Amino acid sequence: MTDVMEQNGGANGTGAISNGAGPTGPTGSVPATGTTEPDAANRIAEIRVRIDEIDSSLIELWQERAALSREVGATRMASGGTRLVLSREQEILERFRAALGADGTQLALLLLRAGRGPL
Repeated sequence: MTDVMEQNGGANGTGAISNGAGPTGPTGSVPATGTTEPDAANRIAEIRVRIDEIDSSLIELWQERAALSREVGATRMASGGTRLVLSREQEILERFRAALGADGTQLALLLLRAGRGPL
């Protein structure tokens, strides 16, 4: 897994870099929240707790969706059907594109690949 680095363009102008490790990151100059203002740092920490909860839910749903998609494919092929149903994939791509724009299309492509494997 890659570390995410963030550049702090804060008022001190130091441009210190933190990867978010520990309370002040590896250099000791920038808090993991990116701010030294206590109220803002506390709010950021609270928000990040919820983000982490959402991420956990997304991962769980991603895995469930991929398993269900693989089951659909296996059932279809076992009954003599095709490996893919392109009209279904187009429907999914369009639904995500309509809801999320170009990023939605990319997300849908990743979801489809997770369920069926690469083409």
